[in-house]
Amino acid sequence: MKDLGELKFFLGIEFARSDKGIYMSQRKYALELISEFGLVGAKPSSTPLEVNQKLTSVDFDKLASSSDNTVQDPLLKDAGEFQRLVERLLYLTMTRPDISFAVQTLSQYMHSPKQSHLDATKRVVRYVKSALGQGLLLPSPGDGT
Repeated sequence: MKDLGELKFFLGIEFARSDKGIYMSQRKYALELISEFGLVGAKPSSTPLEVNQKLTSVDFDKLASSSDNTVQDPLLKDAGEFQRLVERLLYLTMTRPDISFAVQTLSQYMHSPKQSHLDATKRVVRYVKSALGQGLLLPSPGDGT
């Protein structure tokens, strides 16, 4: 075995030690995510999801609008972008519990995502952009907090 020194970075997670404990964040991973999906110039969001936003499934839309044939929220032609984005956000929830509810809600629509689902997912990424350095602090046993 070989001693590689103090842990600084592992599997996309950055570690920083201090007297208060160990701080874990995925700042670099979040920056890559924002860049990969072309949201570098996007305005940051203050919340992961809009308040009282209604996300519905395709089946619900069919039942709710059986008399109306117009499609106001179309299915995505290529669900791959939505699925990759949700998968990347799921990994980010390890150090960002503040987005867990939003990502879990969006992951329910992986099989047939609509445009509103993709828009909501991009809003979560814009929220992550607003607080890139946020993470978890694992307090040291002697900290007392």
